[in-house]
Amino acid sequence: MSVPMITANPELDEERRRGLRRMRSVAVGLLLFAAVVYVVTLDLDGFWGYVNAGAEASMVGAIADWFAVTALFKHPLGLPIPHTALIPRRKEMLGRSLEEFVGENFLQERIIRERLEVAELSRRVGGWLVEEANARRVVDEAASVLQLGLSRIKDEDMASLVGEAILPRLREEPISPVAGSLLEEVVRDGAHHGLVDLALDEAYGWLDQNEDTFTDIVGERAPWWSPHSVNDRVSRRIHLELMAWIADIRNDPRHRARLALDSMLADLARDLLHDEATQARAEQLKLRVLDHPQILVTATSLWKAFRSALLDALAEREGPLRVRARQELTHFGQQLLADPDLRRRLDGHAADLAVFVVDRYGRELTTVITHTIDRWDGREAASRIELHVGRDLQFIRINGTIVGGLVGVLIHAATQLV
Repeated sequence: MSVPMITANPELDEERRRGLRRMRSVAVGLLLFAAVVYVVTLDLDGFWGYVNAGAEASMVGAIADWFAVTALFKHPLGLPIPHTALIPRRKEMLGRSLEEFVGENFLQERIIRERLEVAELSRRVGGWLVEEANARRVVDEAASVLQLGLSRIKDEDMASLVGEAILPRLREEPISPVAGSLLEEVVRDGAHHGLVDLALDEAYGWLDQNEDTFTDIVGERAPWWSPHSVNDRVSRRIHLELMAWIADIRNDPRHRARLALDSMLADLARDLLHDEATQARAEQLKLRVLDHPQILVTATSLWKAFRSALLDALAEREGPLRVRARQELTHFGQQLLADPDLRRRLDGHAADLAVFVVDRYGRELTTVITHTIDRWDGREAASRIELHVGRDLQFIRINGTIVGGLVGVLIHAATQLV
């Protein structure tokens, strides 16, 4: 089934029609001028004989080229002459030829890589980003899009995503291999030492500032028959010893308590990876947490808080988030300009991506040409193509008229000489 073609810009189309009519008028005017000259100089000799021969040849050339140009788009004079109206009748072949032309001359790996290498995309991007106005524009546009996207996400949609997609996936995915591998790497790299140091500092600081609270808590566990003064001295002694013990652990990276904690975490990581009983307990704990009704409420609340904070930060045009984003973009542009190796790598990645896209989807892209042209109405397609290129084709008729006249004069001169 044929479909109508879309007019891209009616004003431009009207301008093209005026240009086409103007050039047609010039071509027809030259033909009529040659016909008038031919009639006026008919049966005259001498110089006018050459003029008559040239006019006759001009008419022949003009009519022949008119036929050739017209035969592309329609039947000349409406006569169904063979091999005329080529575009309406053979638009499918035109589409396939155009598809092959684009695929062979544009969508080739060598051509794509050469064009991207000449374009120097990363250098141009770097030079564009170092301009503060351009970096600001990128950040403002990205912020607007992100704000629009975040505002369109409803709380119930996020709750559905968590409840229907994320939580079921977490239930199905065994946690022991992931947790065991992660914990094993943490212990091996000593990444937990910073957390242990932070906990020790906080514990020592709390004990130092809350001695009375600590002694009251310990005193509550004392026997009822023990004198209060004794309980107080014992509690304060425990407080001092505990602070000293924590200080020793904090100041000694090789303290036995630290080593014991490392050993315990290493054993736990190994059990999570290889001990079935530990794995089963970990899975039970995971399911208990995921099945708790509060988990969905907590996840939704965290999302709402995160979205609200992010929207507030994005709304501030001169806020820290946008300012930092502009600074990072400008810094990235400066890096691109100053580091040729970085530009080379990014250009290579861009070329690889373009080649991948063409290899994977190039056939679909070029097939769009054939499918689109196949769906066009033949006569309307011919009319549209003529509207775009017909003005230039009229020069064929004009040149045919002039060249035909010159050739006619030369043939007449050669005839006279013979």
